[in-house]
Amino acid sequence: MKKAFLTLLLITNLNLVFSQETNSAYDEKLAKSLNADERGMKQYVFCILKTGSNTTATAEEKNNLFKGHMDNITRLAKEGKLVLAGPFMKNDRNYRGIYIFNVATIEEAKALVATDPAVKANIFEVELTPWYGTAALQETLKIHEKITKK
Repeated sequence: MKKAFLTLLLITNLNLVFSQETNSAYDEKLAKSLNADERGMKQYVFCILKTGSNTTATAEEKNNLFKGHMDNITRLAKEGKLVLAGPFMKNDRNYRGIYIFNVATIEEAKALVATDPAVKANIFEVELTPWYGTAALQETLKIHEKITKK
């Protein structure tokens, strides 16, 4: 019985040792540059853009606001503050789009959405939530540039 117990204990300890080995593809320099934790993850702020309360804007006003909205997205992406943005398809929740901000706090994200003309004009309302995801998400825009024709 003692022999069986010691064998089981040895197997359990070996399993724990081997299960904690470092991934052979791990790139420490890349992980540090992306502020990744040991799981390759980091904190972001997830933002849902919803239809806002402004229903009286003219077509021309909306066009100008959306141009400013797109310019703001481009600026934030170039600054590294926005790692993902895009519209939702038509839905019954009044969801219009998402942002994933490369910031750690809701307060930082609030300051960023406050620079969006469409949010300021109440074309969009926002919901902000802390989110934990892959640090590799920050590389998405570099890849996107390589696959975009226009």
